[in-house]
Amino acid sequence: MKKIIMLAIVLTTITLSSFAGNVYGINRKAVSTFNKTFQYAEDVRWELRNNLYKVTFKSNGKEMYAYYNTQGEQIAITRNIHSDQLPITLSNELKTYFEEAWVTELFEVSANGETTYYATLESATHITVLKAEGTTGWSIFKKDKRK
Repeated sequence: MKKIIMLAIVLTTITLSSFAGNVYGINRKAVSTFNKTFQYAEDVRWELRNNLYKVTFKSNGKEMYAYYNTQGEQIAITRNIHSDQLPITLSNELKTYFEEAWVTELFEVSANGETTYYATLESATHITVLKAEGTTGWSIFKKDKRK
């Protein structure tokens, strides 16, 4: 179940779709929890996708995303990052992939007290999503041939 939820979060973050601009029909507990956690959030937008509420917002000028289940419990927080924000070991290891591909997306997921990183790499023939849990190194999360 945890993998299904994480996959939904990753795919929603990767595909970046349009967002609803209001909170009508959104679980009140989710709205209350979000407002307490992110008191100074700006440009807040809510969306229901794959039975998860996705909140897109800005905090300190940076775009972030928070996810809540339909009971209003926070599932994860994500943000796009730059490679220099990765732990050193992951940053150095990611550079080995640059020879054949380029990084098109890099983001951090915080859930259940753990941090996971995802990097989307594109080459002439493939699109690969790498995953790193903590600083343990990258593994292939998903790999597709270009169409």
